[in-house]
Amino acid sequence: MGLMPYMAVFVKVVECGSFSAAAERLGTTSSAVSRQVASLEAALSVKLLERTTRKLRLSEAGVEAYVRCCHLVESCQSVMEVATRFNSTPQGLVKLSVPKAFGRKLVGPHIPAFLRLYPDIDVQLRLTDNPVDLIGDDLDLMIKITDMPPLGLAARPLKKVSHVLCATEKYLAANGVPEHPSELARHSCLYLGEIPSDNRWQLRHKVTSDSVNVTVTGRFVTNHSEARLDGVLEDLGIGCLPLFMAQDALNESRIVQVLPEWHYVTSYFGMAWILYQPNKYLSPKCRVLIDYLVAQIASPEDSVSLPYGQN
Repeated sequence: MGLMPYMAVFVKVVECGSFSAAAERLGTTSSAVSRQVASLEAALSVKLLERTTRKLRLSEAGVEAYVRCCHLVESCQSVMEVATRFNSTPQGLVKLSVPKAFGRKLVGPHIPAFLRLYPDIDVQLRLTDNPVDLIGDDLDLMIKITDMPPLGLAARPLKKVSHVLCATEKYLAANGVPEHPSELARHSCLYLGEIPSDNRWQLRHKVTSDSVNVTVTGRFVTNHSEARLDGVLEDLGIGCLPLFMAQDALNESRIVQVLPEWHYVTSYFGMAWILYQPNKYLSPKCRVLIDYLVAQIASPEDSVSLPYGQN
């Protein structure tokens, strides 16, 4: 029993990747963390971490010990959450990470109403397109757009994400309507511009699955989809947009879809999943936010079947 705190420290060191990072997270010193891990190794008579000048690496025994220590830590966390489960009023801070455009358009607008509905819950909404990790980035929930959610995490589907090419009728009247992806090369196009390949568009025919690559050019390049939509609405050209960003303008006929029989292929494609640690004692504050976002954002066509254990 006396080794349990050392096991928890060992798990934190592995998660953080260094003694110093673990010490900062735990509110202690690197030397104290190092001593606790050394005490655990001495008690077990086995080397758990192999130290180099640059990084830490789990030994073969350490890999197995880490898995079992994680189960211990998760069990301890479940015990701590028992009181929360019996609290009839969800409360506390929920830290949620969401891709920028999806968060700005589909998640952020629903947060004020959620906060009014649950006055004892606070929400920290992080909008980022960088890779994030629930544990390493100290998050409660995260939304990720992918074909399938990562193994080892619980997941709820929110919304299917696809892309469309759009322009105003005024632009198309002045410059012509492309009938084939290859014709995009002579048009002014709005694209991301984050990396050199962003102006090389790939399109796949919805029926024949034929694939076409075309290099596009344009006078307005931006990595923000809302800014690209604004540019399209100003008749600057043909823009690639997430459908959720373009939907209102399409419904209102302010823009029209270009090459509708073709898929615009991008990595920002698939299902938007809300992800969380697979803890059957999920805290009420997280559960009510998950349920609320699913109710507000998901629609019947967004439902999917998950492998056993990921519901």
